[in-house]
Amino acid sequence: MSRFKVSKFRHTEARLPRREAWISDIRAGTAPSCGNSIKSSCRLIAFNTNHPGVLGIVPLEGQGEDKRLVTHLGCHSELVAHGDLVQGAVWSRDGALVGTMCKDKQLRIFDPRAKPEASQSTQAHENSRDGRLVWTGTQEHLVSTGFNQMREREVKLWDTRHFSSALTSVTLDTSPGSLMPLLDPDSGLLVLAGKGESRLYCYEVVPQQLALSPVTQCLLDSALRGAALVPRRALAVMGCEVLRVLQLSDTAIIPISYHVPRKAVEFHKDLFPDTTGCVPASDPHTWWAGSNQQVQKVSLDPACRPHASFTSCLVSPAEFPPDPAQPVEMPMGDMDPSEGFFSPPSSLPSPSTPSSLGPSLSSTSGISTSPSQRSLQSMLGPSSKFRHAQGTVLHRDTHITNLKGLNLTTPGESDGFCANQLRVAVPLLSSGGQVAVLELRKPGRLPDTALPTLQNGAAVTDLAWDPFDPHRLAVAGEDARIRLWRVPPEGLEEVLATPEATLTGHTEKIYSLRFHPLAADVLASSSYDFTVRIWDLEARAERLRLRGHQDQIFGLAWSPDGQQLATLCKDGRLRVYEPRSGPEPLQEGPGPEGARGARIVWVCDGHCLLVSGFDSRSERQLLLYSSDALAGGPLSVLGLDAAPSTLLPSYDPDTGLVLLTGKGDTRVFLYELLPEAPFFLECSNFTSSDPHKGFVLLPKTECDVREVEFARCLRLRQTSLEPVAFRLPRVRKEFFQDDVFPDTAVSWEPVLSAKAWLGGANGQPRLLSLQPPGMTPVSQAPREAPARRAPSSVLYLEEKSDQQKKEELLNAMVAKLGNREDPLPQDSFEGLACLPATSGLTCHCHLLEPPRAPCTPHLSPSNWETNTFGLWSTLSQKPWLPLGLGYVHSLWVPP
Repeated sequence: MSRFKVSKFRHTEARLPRREAWISDIRAGTAPSCGNSIKSSCRLIAFNTNHPGVLGIVPLEGQGEDKRLVTHLGCHSELVAHGDLVQGAVWSRDGALVGTMCKDKQLRIFDPRAKPEASQSTQAHENSRDGRLVWTGTQEHLVSTGFNQMREREVKLWDTRHFSSALTSVTLDTSPGSLMPLLDPDSGLLVLAGKGESRLYCYEVVPQQLALSPVTQCLLDSALRGAALVPRRALAVMGCEVLRVLQLSDTAIIPISYHVPRKAVEFHKDLFPDTTGCVPASDPHTWWAGSNQQVQKVSLDPACRPHASFTSCLVSPAEFPPDPAQPVEMPMGDMDPSEGFFSPPSSLPSPSTPSSLGPSLSSTSGISTSPSQRSLQSMLGPSSKFRHAQGTVLHRDTHITNLKGLNLTTPGESDGFCANQLRVAVPLLSSGGQVAVLELRKPGRLPDTALPTLQNGAAVTDLAWDPFDPHRLAVAGEDARIRLWRVPPEGLEEVLATPEATLTGHTEKIYSLRFHPLAADVLASSSYDFTVRIWDLEARAERLRLRGHQDQIFGLAWSPDGQQLATLCKDGRLRVYEPRSGPEPLQEGPGPEGARGARIVWVCDGHCLLVSGFDSRSERQLLLYSSDALAGGPLSVLGLDAAPSTLLPSYDPDTGLVLLTGKGDTRVFLYELLPEAPFFLECSNFTSSDPHKGFVLLPKTECDVREVEFARCLRLRQTSLEPVAFRLPRVRKEFFQDDVFPDTAVSWEPVLSAKAWLGGANGQPRLLSLQPPGMTPVSQAPREAPARRAPSSVLYLEEKSDQQKKEELLNAMVAKLGNREDPLPQDSFEGLACLPATSGLTCHCHLLEPPRAPCTPHLSPSNWETNTFGLWSTLSQKPWLPLGLGYVHSLWVPP
């Protein structure tokens, strides 16, 4: 071979896709890793997420127009800890040798079946920073990446037969990101991707010429977190796609294609030689016995497909059902097709829960590579009907803008602001503890002048609207007092300096206020004096005092029936009280390990308690407890991310959804909570471009039920207040989605008075249907006929004859014109009409063959009553198309 032979890949070009081809709305992990953080098969992509020990799985190709959704697979309950010595280990292509790159700068070759020690070793790179290794298409050559003594990144080509020194090396630059080598052994193309960078380098590895020849470079749109090659069996060979790189960014997976320009649209065997198939050549016992049988190669020519496939099991064959080929009949019932799919039992963990948390559902399941995301999720476990929920900021006309002087330093135990169906109360930074009250019914730009406020007299620590009196606001201050303010029904139009009432009793500043969910005029408060006090607002006096806390109280929450009160303390204990029974806790249990802050809320109809806090490494986590067994610890623990702010939970009891976000965050987590395994079902999150200062949930009555809006929230920004609607995409929105909107509690009407509750009475709230008048529930809607699936794209790629094309065109036009239901204007005309210059239309109507002579127009007197004119050809016997041209309603051929 001549060393000056021109490479067939010299004109290779990298093509960045449009954003429509990206796999968006993902959360890539940022934890340090020696791997590439992403891998791809011919059908699925797996990548590291920002959840510790959890992988994200998504189909490689989209299914029609459906959005590709990410499914999460719990692999480890914690990050797997390895020593920092081995930086990489790879198999040779024939499966006989293993090469390793170590932090001691040594490159080693092992024969695992011969001996545990390295058979060869040499110094790879002079710097001990992260290095990588990859084999070429032969057993003799491999490529390594690393840093030299000058901290420059370099690539070396090695020959195992002459292992003392590299055959050749290429020095790139001094960038700190480690190079990930992605080598295609069939073509010899090597892509070098640097972590944290926005550039890809492409080289051709030619061991015979001892060269690494540069081919092309590609600039990326975003920083690279990881990269992987798509197997050649999944490439678009007819488009001369020789490589496809998957770039993992913070929020998306971006496919980057490398094409070789060719004029002829055909299969080019010189670019696509036979490649390794996916059927294993031997089993483990045969390989350990010394077999070196190679995997059979397959052709990439589309005319030779499909190829044999192989499915690997996660459990032993004895655990599978006796007849796996027998179809399983799924119970469909009256399930709404928009609701999702049936999920059979699975031994795999929840899409959101690590495998060590919670019991498994069954023991007869495995993973097979399916092209359908629906099949994948059904194998990985149950999923939420709200998994496609979409959060949208409403139109700017609904915003309140030009907010000035917001107090952004409220204690962590406070939500920062509060809202009801009428108003929003926002603390201001000015002296005297001023509180601005804004009318939600009057959106728009606020005046530049000072707003009328409530003069609290002391710095505001927390505030809450009375759920049964929308005009009364309770404000806690640093002076250990609670002030009750009454806002006029028409809104706050002047400065108020005198509260309606003032409650005194705490000896230290107050940081939490919670109104009773069922009883009027009952308020609970917590203070730095380590006590929780319950007030009778009608009598303006303290009635009950709860003790037992040894440190700061992070949060408190009433149970849905109002009989119990749960608290979370900095001493690491979770307590539940029955205030009317005694001042001591009814039961206690361990809380989060971190002491940076925490919140608590009752969920699952009062059967569980959800705690958001921090672990020992200051990473945010969710803990779910059984309200009857706190001493046994949490039922499940879900790690989220690393952030300084405490997650503020907002729970919707109708849907079982909890919305979690922190002050200064840009993301709102959505989870559906279950009282049994898998406990947490992850839904689509809401992400904003800038951080918010607060996020609160509005009453259910504020939702637009006709748009399948199941939650309405308010998002507080630096200078504005924005409503955010969470909606569920449904096909048949003309029907009331009764599976999404059950009867809701009338939370604005009290069930008991303060005197009755303190006397031991209990009650249940009245329920209200959210069904708008005139809407039929979707459960009672008539079933639709199944839609016909679009034909495969293969049908459009087949070569068709001219006659077939003519027939398809004719059938399409006849179907389009024949199915028109809208009446034409002339259908309502009465009487006679004349047809001017009708003969000029006849030469443009016939599609099958042109007239051999001008056609003669004729009028059919028998059709005057229907305003229809008849035209036909006296020379052509072919039928005419029905057309509406001017005053002509149809063209026809008489019998």
